[in-house]
Amino acid sequence: MRRARLAWCLFDWANSPFPTVVITFVFSAYFARGIVGDPVQGTALWGGALATGGLVVALLGPFLGAAADAAGRRKPWLLGCSALTVSGAFLMWFAAPDPAFTYWALGCVVLANIGFDLGMVFYNAMLPEVAGAGKLGRLSGWGWALGYAGGLACLLIVLFGFVEASPAPFGLDREAAEQVRIAAPFAGLWFALFGWPLFVFVREPETPPLPFTASLAAGFAMLRDTLRHLREYAVVARFLAARLLYIDGLNTIFAFGGIYAAGVFGMGVGRVIVFGIVLNVSAGLGALAFSWVDDAIGAKRTLVMALVGLSASAFAALLAPAEPWFWAAAVVLGIFVGPTQAASRSMMARLAPPERRGEMFGLFALSGKVTAFAGPAMVAWTTAAAQSQRVGMATVLVLMLAGLEILLTLPDPDRPRAG
Repeated sequence: MRRARLAWCLFDWANSPFPTVVITFVFSAYFARGIVGDPVQGTALWGGALATGGLVVALLGPFLGAAADAAGRRKPWLLGCSALTVSGAFLMWFAAPDPAFTYWALGCVVLANIGFDLGMVFYNAMLPEVAGAGKLGRLSGWGWALGYAGGLACLLIVLFGFVEASPAPFGLDREAAEQVRIAAPFAGLWFALFGWPLFVFVREPETPPLPFTASLAAGFAMLRDTLRHLREYAVVARFLAARLLYIDGLNTIFAFGGIYAAGVFGMGVGRVIVFGIVLNVSAGLGALAFSWVDDAIGAKRTLVMALVGLSASAFAALLAPAEPWFWAAAVVLGIFVGPTQAASRSMMARLAPPERRGEMFGLFALSGKVTAFAGPAMVAWTTAAAQSQRVGMATVLVLMLAGLEILLTLPDPDRPRAG
């Protein structure tokens, strides 16, 4: 059991460099400044691509999660999604610093991000069986903390091993930005190297294999039944509505964090990576510290604390008059990012019926993706209309505070336990 828990947590270490290096800090900034050549236009195009991928995940996540429940197996689905992410990351290498490669880069990002987000449906659904009773908060928090550590380690290697290295290793051509472009396939390689233990050591129930088409049909029937009897899952539905809002705001911060830092404060790729490293350290420490808080006082109270801190620090970052103030606010923001994500996952694990965990985590993904276009679109449209990245990013506060308001109305699924 201990090996299975370690392997499950290690998967967070394996896949986290993809959103950290590709989506948030390195490739996003390179796309806006190196490929498109205009931070404002690059922000708008990047937002549209993430919104497109989010819509696909929103439509497929609950259905495929229910199909995995019907089949009784989640690892094959997770393996296929992981392969899509790794392949997309490798293909990003060919996105040269030329506007002609704009849509090649966007296409690769969309495919890889769809694989990543769909894979999280099956990965998260494994949590209750791997963690066991009484350790949902800790294992979820440890996974997120290890994920941030993986993102940090990968960023350090990319920064000092490729971007800042002089001369660039392996004959990488700086004129063609190869020392930056290598970041995406490197994140894909990292995923492949460290992700495999989950598929070996995490065991699934021994059930007779169900043919692929039969599992899809059964999944559709399960999902339809759940939607027909949604009133029986009223608390789950309200929680997902709250998460739909606040996680959209949080994901938008991640998606545009590097672009915002580069555009508003003039940070180059190197400083953006350092910024990402600092943010990952604070986020990892926050996830680790709050993992015990989750099991002690409950997931809902942990979430409320985290969202209040997250909103306040995001507001401070948007008002920052100079780069040092922005850095200070971002470090505080990072502390509350980890517990927001980890406690959301553990709360869903507590609320989901055991026989429908894949389906419920598919709806969990839906709650983070069905309006995933909204946050990036709001930022993109507002940025374009106001010609100001500060004004555009301010829209994320509306989403997070609206989610917090709904969360406060929910009953607490946990009873406080003495720690």
